[in-house]
Amino acid sequence: MQNLLNELTQCLQQDERLVIEGKLVKNKIVELALALDESLIKLLLKSDTIKSHFFRKVGSTLVFDKVEFQKFVSNKQFLPDSYTAFKNKIGLTANGEYLTEAKEVVLVWPYKDCVLEGGQTKEDQKRKEIFWNTTLAPDEIDRLLSPKVLTNFKRYDKKGEQKADKITNKDNLIIKGNNLLALESLKKSYAGRVKLIYIDPPYNTGGDSFMYNDSFNHSTWLTFMKNRLEIAKELLHPTGNIFIQIDDFEDAYLKVLMDQLFGQDNFRNKITWKRRGGSANPSNRLNNVTDYILWYSKTSSFEFTPPFSLEDENTQKYIKERFTNVDENGRKFMKSPLQSPNPRPNLKYDYKGYKTPKNGWSISREVIEKWDKEGKLWFPEDKNKNINRKIYLDEYQGQPVSSLWTDISVINPMSKERGTFEGGQKPEALLHRIIEMATEKGDLILDFFCR
Repeated sequence: MQNLLNELTQCLQQDERLVIEGKLVKNKIVELALALDESLIKLLLKSDTIKSHFFRKVGSTLVFDKVEFQKFVSNKQFLPDSYTAFKNKIGLTANGEYLTEAKEVVLVWPYKDCVLEGGQTKEDQKRKEIFWNTTLAPDEIDRLLSPKVLTNFKRYDKKGEQKADKITNKDNLIIKGNNLLALESLKKSYAGRVKLIYIDPPYNTGGDSFMYNDSFNHSTWLTFMKNRLEIAKELLHPTGNIFIQIDDFEDAYLKVLMDQLFGQDNFRNKITWKRRGGSANPSNRLNNVTDYILWYSKTSSFEFTPPFSLEDENTQKYIKERFTNVDENGRKFMKSPLQSPNPRPNLKYDYKGYKTPKNGWSISREVIEKWDKEGKLWFPEDKNKNINRKIYLDEYQGQPVSSLWTDISVINPMSKERGTFEGGQKPEALLHRIIEMATEKGDLILDFFCR
């Protein structure tokens, strides 16, 4: 068995999908084996030893014995640090399989197999919502979701409303109408091109300012969201991101739905935004002062720029404690050590009579000379002490932003930023942060609940 174990280990290590940080990932091996992954099967067939143990000849055909293979891979000798038959993680299981990995265990609800038409005009307000079953009404769904002709174009610029003779892919578009139909109509031109989707959908609290005709119970709301999010995923660029703002009424349901549509591996963060201060509590619950923003990427190759903030409480405390020095021009700065915390023998050099730190510098001589010319170094009088870098407060970006956002306030009712409708508006600073995180100049951004 030891020879087989060694040969199988060496064989599987040739597939980079099965190795993380130099170690084989047992769960991934089992997953690909059960799926009869072609590349894995070809790799196993290269070894006569492996072939003789895990393949059975049926007539003139070799058949992979995936049950026997799974048993062998699951053996504790294949995972030396395990003294149990269970995998090295905690979770709920059904028939020995984790619920998150069992494809037959999914979130279901009434009308999940339907398309919710979602009428949004004043004329639709008295009707009941229409559900089209995907199996029983394919023709109706095809007609509903077929690309629609967009009409009544108007162009707006700094001079106001202008006549629109044509539009191009470089134009910013505001489309008024049913967002499900609009999304389907955009697919031909924009599928796979959108770098950021931000949406602020109805929260289904029963008191949304943006009301649909049906009183949105969980199942109707989930169908409504599923229909639109499936198309949204098609529109996203492979390196794109989607941010969905929600409160605690539908947060848990939406998280499970997004896990199914985008995959748990592509869940990035649940951002908590403290949108207002506390006030008198309702009679039946604590006062809710937060919203949540669920952030998913389309793939593991997503792109984003970590944000920084000067306004949150931790950063303000950090500034007060650290920026205590003032230079000859009255500019506040803090001292930042330049000695390396770990041994850096290649960065050991004396500079202007100051000896190299014990572990060496954290930067090269070229960088320290550059900062010296720019006046960004602090030299102690005692040359046995370490040189420090000056980080000026007026150049400081702030602390990296965490998943708790307390530094962006809700729009003041008297602010010019507030529009004519009540509730639901988000401050520009909130949208600015998300846009800065997930896009670069020229990228496409989509909000299909803009209102």
